[in-house]
Amino acid sequence: MHAIAAVALAVFLVVTGVMHFLAPGYFRTLVPAWLGRERLLVAVSGAVEVVVGALVLVPCSRPAGGWAAAVLITCYLVSHVDALRRARPDRPRLLERPAGAVARLVVNVLYIAWAVAVATSAA
Repeated sequence: MHAIAAVALAVFLVVTGVMHFLAPGYFRTLVPAWLGRERLLVAVSGAVEVVVGALVLVPCSRPAGGWAAAVLITCYLVSHVDALRRARPDRPRLLERPAGAVARLVVNVLYIAWAVAVATSAA
């Protein structure tokens, strides 16, 4: 079961990382405006996700990859907290409303827990 969770996390990270390059416009909308440099941040985070996914996939580097995934996803919390701060009930997109922004935050906390579980079960 632990190997399945690790491989699933690796595939999730690699696919998401590749999507940063195939659909960069979407990922740019997730970068808080006050951070700026959306194109650079999306490209760098996409590349890092692919590398971290590869680390998680290889059993000998899985603990380090799991911890790196947890740190990376924790960094994304900045985006989700910013979205929660800007959320308004009258926004057209669900993820821009308070309930959607809270859901984004909760899902990302679960991703962090998943990465930590992979890191600690592989050690």
